[in-house]
Amino acid sequence: MAEHLKTAKSLSDRAEDDAKVRQSVEEILHDIEDRGDEAVRELSKKFDSYSPDSFRLTQDEIASLIGELSERELDDIRFAQEQVRNFAQAQRDSMLDIEVEPIPGVILGHRNIPVQSVGCYVPGGKFPMVASAHMSVATASVAGVPRIIACTPPFKGRPNAAVIAAIHMGGAHEIYVMGGIQAVGAMALGTQTIDPVDMLVGPGNAYVAEAKRQLYGRVGIDLFAGPTETMVIADDTVDGEMVATDLLGQAEHGYNSPAVLLTTSRKLAEDTLAEIDRLLEILPTAETAGVSWRDYGEVIVCDDHGEMLALANDIASEHVQVMTDRDDWYLENMHSYGALFLGPRTNVANGDKVIGTNHTLPTKKAGRYTGGLWVGKFIKTHSYQKITTDEAATRIGEYGSRLCMLEGFVGHAEQCNVRVRRYGGINVPYGEGAPRRDAAE
Repeated sequence: MAEHLKTAKSLSDRAEDDAKVRQSVEEILHDIEDRGDEAVRELSKKFDSYSPDSFRLTQDEIASLIGELSERELDDIRFAQEQVRNFAQAQRDSMLDIEVEPIPGVILGHRNIPVQSVGCYVPGGKFPMVASAHMSVATASVAGVPRIIACTPPFKGRPNAAVIAAIHMGGAHEIYVMGGIQAVGAMALGTQTIDPVDMLVGPGNAYVAEAKRQLYGRVGIDLFAGPTETMVIADDTVDGEMVATDLLGQAEHGYNSPAVLLTTSRKLAEDTLAEIDRLLEILPTAETAGVSWRDYGEVIVCDDHGEMLALANDIASEHVQVMTDRDDWYLENMHSYGALFLGPRTNVANGDKVIGTNHTLPTKKAGRYTGGLWVGKFIKTHSYQKITTDEAATRIGEYGSRLCMLEGFVGHAEQCNVRVRRYGGINVPYGEGAPRRDAAE
């Protein structure tokens, strides 16, 4: 039976925190909807101490910011975006339009059509999240979205040059320097100066994630991507230093980033706890990572791999790092997670920044019913049908007429009947189902 060597905040405490966030977000979104730009500016002053003449960057401002970066920094951004674009293009190439003729004269098909406008949120208040621009903006560009706008908060009182460069290079058509609920609300609801979008994408803190949740329905969203979560599944094939490093590497994202170790080795569990204490003495971001680990860290010792698998699928963590003697077994048997990182040679930071898979992933158990952001999230699959012969119109119409009457939909039945009369020459009494005919007729 699983044994907890370290537990996290209780579910009731987390629910209380969520309720406070929910109320704050609801009030702010109502304010943005009512007052538009005026509310956005007040919120930016309040939360970011930032109030420029215009939140939208001009082309000259973008070029000036990009000019602050070294050629090496630009090359690194280009390399990362190339990996993301290449994988997204391979995914896009797998999505095919189809057209079939199941019955002579009946044509059915579907087309894959890009969402027409997308708002990408690129976090950056605590850390400038350059990579988030690749994951949302560049992926939307590969999908062929014709209008891509991006919002990112100011960093230390001004636009962050690397984030703006990545957003621009990724293919954004409009760039706004604003963060948090005000950015998400402005993109979704629109203001006097910002046209609303059809879909919101991108990760963010608890407030951004809750804003997306409340706006869902008014606009589409990619998924519920809240504070970072990480899980390490490990046995005695790795050591405490590597496990502790991988846990704290994600815990530094924020003060409420869950980090969980599942292991079959009590020694590894105890070594990891000791290593975390040691690393928190030297990690420059220990102030953040330490709070997350204190409040949201867990260490669970399991009897065997089967128990670890069951717990991992139940927790459905955003990032799952697997370092065992049977990594591919977990790949075959895990069904609820954001992304898997298999073996000690890879790690979550690779996925976050450069390897090519998307880092916007489901949190809070959403991995039970959705995967992460990918090029397909920006694509709508729309079906169509047409009938090209009188014979097909008659045959399908007769079945449709009788099936509509079976449900009591007389108006529906008449849509079928009028075609049976015109294209089949069959006199169907008004408001009745079409007569059944022998196949030879």
